[in-house]
Amino acid sequence: MAQAAETRKRGKSSSPGLPASAPGRSGTREKRSNARATDTTRGKAATVDRDTLLRAYRSMLLIRRFEEKAGQLYGMGLIGGFCHLYIGQEAVVVGMQMALSDGDEVITSYRDHGHMLATGMEPRGVMAELTGRSGGYSRGKGGSMHMFSRQENFFGGHGIVGAQVSLGTGLAFSNLYRGNDRVALTYFGEGASNQGQVFESFNIAALMKLPVVYIIENNKYGMGTSVERASASRDLSRNGLPWGIAGHQVDGMDVLAVKHAAEQAVAACRAGKGPYLLEAKTYRYRGHSMSDPARYRTREEVQMMRTQHDCIENARHRLEALDVEEQLFKTIDDEVKAVIQDATDFAQNSPEPDEAELYTDVLLEG
Repeated sequence: MAQAAETRKRGKSSSPGLPASAPGRSGTREKRSNARATDTTRGKAATVDRDTLLRAYRSMLLIRRFEEKAGQLYGMGLIGGFCHLYIGQEAVVVGMQMALSDGDEVITSYRDHGHMLATGMEPRGVMAELTGRSGGYSRGKGGSMHMFSRQENFFGGHGIVGAQVSLGTGLAFSNLYRGNDRVALTYFGEGASNQGQVFESFNIAALMKLPVVYIIENNKYGMGTSVERASASRDLSRNGLPWGIAGHQVDGMDVLAVKHAAEQAVAACRAGKGPYLLEAKTYRYRGHSMSDPARYRTREEVQMMRTQHDCIENARHRLEALDVEEQLFKTIDDEVKAVIQDATDFAQNSPEPDEAELYTDVLLEG
């Protein structure tokens, strides 16, 4: 395993899901590349690296703008079926992805567009798949919940609640079997956290010390039910304790806090210390899906989260404290909007799948 570790590249944390021209790499911005400051907004001091936070900011903004456009296209009838938006939760996947290396794997549930973009999948291909076009990652046949990219080691969003947990455990087993040092990130929501298959996965992962990081994206509401009404456990990061699985609870609205927790969890798995459980306390601003009006919570609650805890605004405030000028924020926003518009145009101009596609990617047993 040590030999495998030496031969692998460590490039994933540079700029997940973004072009190499991310702000802060050249020109006058280069002068501040080593700028740092002390952040005390979460109760304890933390060192903030300007360029790292800029990349995280742009990644989160890309996901936010993509999801806003997806919601708009859904309302126009250009996206059909189910569509679960990730708006509000961007810091979780961006922070986690910044701790990964080439070859590490990601698997998640149906709220998956943000994970796709963070792993490096192209907005064009994701948007084309959402609109059912042949230019999509699944050639227009998968839609929102069934996109994969072997090249980016993204093993799909999965529509069956909790099903991806056992699959992610299997990815980790394959890494152990092959003797490499890859880690499998396995995301699921608090609504799936008390399922039997989750605890069965915990058991086998702990028994075999599998290199898997389980991430509970606790956005407080499993569909329309508050986690406080659905779970006797109030600290889901402790759910792995009966199997001896280390756990940690992290502020999922703070991208740097997530990155730091992810680095610790991934390092523990690479060191052969077995599975690790992270609970990211986050929040989704929209309903469970586009068909959910979210009447089970108040507008005041949502507005409070948007104004006081938004992950993108919090990152922006930190960057302002590092003397990042307003023009740079505008430049980033313009660049991201251009990427999203390009993806939208590509999707709308891509043809629908040929009828022959009905018979591809189908396993027939004779």
